[in-house]
Amino acid sequence: MFNIIILGIVSFLTDVSTEMVYPLLPIFLTATLGASPAILGVIEGIAESLASLLKVLSGYWGDKTRRKKEIAIAGYAASFLGKVFLIQAGSWNGVLLSRVIDRLGKGVRTAPRDALIAESAQAGARGHAFGLHRAMDTFGAVIGVIIAYMLLLGNTSDFKQVFLISMIPALMGVSALFLVRQPGEVQTDQEKLSFSWSALDPKLKAFLILTFIFNLGNSSNQFLLLRASNLGASTLSVVLFYLAFNVSYGILAYPAGRISDSIGRRGILVIGYSLYALVYLGFALAAQQYLLWSLFIIYGFYIALTEGVEKALLADIAPAHLRGTVIGLHATLAGLALLPASLFAGLLWDFFSASAPFYFGASMGFLAAGGLLIILKERKNRDAPKKGGR
Repeated sequence: MFNIIILGIVSFLTDVSTEMVYPLLPIFLTATLGASPAILGVIEGIAESLASLLKVLSGYWGDKTRRKKEIAIAGYAASFLGKVFLIQAGSWNGVLLSRVIDRLGKGVRTAPRDALIAESAQAGARGHAFGLHRAMDTFGAVIGVIIAYMLLLGNTSDFKQVFLISMIPALMGVSALFLVRQPGEVQTDQEKLSFSWSALDPKLKAFLILTFIFNLGNSSNQFLLLRASNLGASTLSVVLFYLAFNVSYGILAYPAGRISDSIGRRGILVIGYSLYALVYLGFALAAQQYLLWSLFIIYGFYIALTEGVEKALLADIAPAHLRGTVIGLHATLAGLALLPASLFAGLLWDFFSASAPFYFGASMGFLAAGGLLIILKERKNRDAPKKGGR
């Protein structure tokens, strides 16, 4: 439990830093630097997709070398460096460089960190562990958004001041990671460690493929923030919408993980993806700002019901000695889909309407919910731990 708490603190501090910056980026790019929604899609798509290429590699390397802690430290340090470049950005090219460095850091750290969480948790309590971690991570985001809001109250265009102050919690997060203890791992012959797609559980392979297809319609969250601005919301209102999203996510993340330990992952995930589809449909149809409050709150519910639960599901059904690799592969597939998804969303916005990317995303969400009902049909009893399993 010690490692899970420390890793939660690391993510808490890092998200304080990240979320001080994230909700401001679409406004900084479009209003301050004059970039278009299509450019926003290019930046987010390139940054996330390049980072995703590293997730499976860093997961595999962590499994092979058993140096997951050191790899995670390097990843968090890179995200700190990305903030340095953001402060210097004077054009969208500078923001692109900053986002690439920041997301490469996330790509390096995510799978080794999540493998550390899985290895530090008891077999029947992985939903509990990942839910607690996601809750701590997200309440860091809540604090970050509140700090950004307070800093902007005096001057809603002073983005660089917010970017500078965001470096402090980022550095604190890297420092806290040194306290993590290396957990006991499955003993394998490092020279013979190999990954074979054909050897994976069929339902795991189907889940990974479905993840990729769904994420082709799941463009960057920046488009949700841009949609709010498009409907007339001020910079401060956009920040508050993002705060509402993070609060709802943080409140539900831990209970969702614990419930999935008891009843299985399938039902929780299906509800989550259904909520995603309904929220995106709402963003497509919304015409008044007041509707955005409920949409951002329910969007937080979707993230809470899926993100940690997905990782617990992967840890349950992946080969024990390849957990980091499989978690990284899942993240890589999701991230690789983000490049075409964000590019397509930007083009739909520019050439058709602001609603078009959200109609497409909603259709992919309903497809994902239906697909999960099929591919995880027999997984429910196997995922749910037996009574007394903890």
